[in-house]
Amino acid sequence: MTPLHLNPTWTARLDAYRAQHTDPRNQACHRIGIPMILASFPVGATLVGLPLAAALFTVGWGFQFAGHAFEGNDPAFFSDPSNLLVGAVWWMEKAGLVAETG
Repeated sequence: MTPLHLNPTWTARLDAYRAQHTDPRNQACHRIGIPMILASFPVGATLVGLPLAAALFTVGWGFQFAGHAFEGNDPAFFSDPSNLLVGAVWWMEKAGLVAETG
């Protein structure tokens, strides 16, 4: 699979996000929490999946907030809600699906 390449605007957004996520424990929590949150949406699209989706979503956010306790700062989306998307891009980069171009 060819990685997605970011334009300069998204590269800058990702750089700012990285600057707020430098603690390795925070990064580890985000590597677990972000995919749990993302997976909760398609799982929750079915009535059968709602309990599992709720658990994925809640536990995923628990990892996010625990990570920020290690980092000693607030989640990036507190200051800019669009950072919810940037976090997903950050995770995609960690998974090898995004190649920054600048």
